[in-house]
Amino acid sequence: MASSGLHRTALYPEHVKLNAKMVPFGGWEMPVYYSGIVNEHQAVRNAVGIFDISHMGEIEVFGPEAERWLNGLLTNNLSKLAVGEGQYTLMLNNEGGVIDDLIVYRLEHNHYFLVVNAAKIEEDFLWLSGHRAGEVTLLNRSDHFAAVAVQGPKSSELFRPIGELPERNRIRAYRLGATQVLIARTGYTGEDGFEAFFPADSASAVWNQFLELGQPWQILPCGLGARDTLRLEACYPLNGADLSPERTPMEAGLGFFVDLAKNDFMGREPLLKQKTNGVEERLCAIRLAPKSAPPRAHYPVYAENQQIAELTSGSQSPTLGTGIGLAYLGSKYAKPGQQLEIEVRGRRFPATVEKKPLYKRPC
Repeated sequence: MASSGLHRTALYPEHVKLNAKMVPFGGWEMPVYYSGIVNEHQAVRNAVGIFDISHMGEIEVFGPEAERWLNGLLTNNLSKLAVGEGQYTLMLNNEGGVIDDLIVYRLEHNHYFLVVNAAKIEEDFLWLSGHRAGEVTLLNRSDHFAAVAVQGPKSSELFRPIGELPERNRIRAYRLGATQVLIARTGYTGEDGFEAFFPADSASAVWNQFLELGQPWQILPCGLGARDTLRLEACYPLNGADLSPERTPMEAGLGFFVDLAKNDFMGREPLLKQKTNGVEERLCAIRLAPKSAPPRAHYPVYAENQQIAELTSGSQSPTLGTGIGLAYLGSKYAKPGQQLEIEVRGRRFPATVEKKPLYKRPC
């Protein structure tokens, strides 16, 4: 914990050495950029970048009844996971609203590894603990682990001196010098890449080893600014902005990660009703016309000369060269091609609803 009251990751000294611009984020002091957001964004789209994601939380769940119990609290179906596989899933309240979105990996038959959002670590652990039943053990391992995300089309080449990366959404243990590292083929950028989890006391050594391995492709350290523009181009929702306890996965367009056919789980009944009856609003991708001012979260969205919503996320897209955003729109306005206007500092700029994702990496 820093004197400011913000947490600092084990990689904080490395960020200071690299003259990173540090900002508060979810209770943590994190780098927003090093060399510049656009620079770092383009490095990930074209080559490779590395992010400190040590602020994310890690919770381990194990025991004979771990699968059955977790399946009652998460939307996706753990029974579909083989050992070494992971899945994106959501944890809901009784009304079907999103408490957190997370990734869960099956490390062993009755052993699960949950990666949760930084601002939700304590809340998630308390929620899980409060609903614990049967032969299940929970451990909050967030203080033990540091983590980095290495992302971009050259990330698999960077990794070759260590071994072959796992397949998409799989996790394996590797040795990196004297350190055991869990490597998952996942990410939050829309590019190929991996996320590495390792003991916090090894953080600087692992970070610098990946920087050294990435030198042939001019790897860049990347901050939260680029992470946000990258995920927004890929239309990945951000918890606390695009996802909230007042919004369901169906409204957020995440129905693919909800298995309504499995046994009852927390929040299932409201989702079943939405699946049957449809949703009144859904999270839509929006693209502003060229040369528009950059949009931000909470900027008003207009159609037919009346305000119909506000942006939940917004930014200038370095790849597309124009403003982009996400907003919950009524079904009348949610179809691709719908004409909108976004108000930016008192001026309205033309925009359209677009099909998701706004960016998709070349095959």
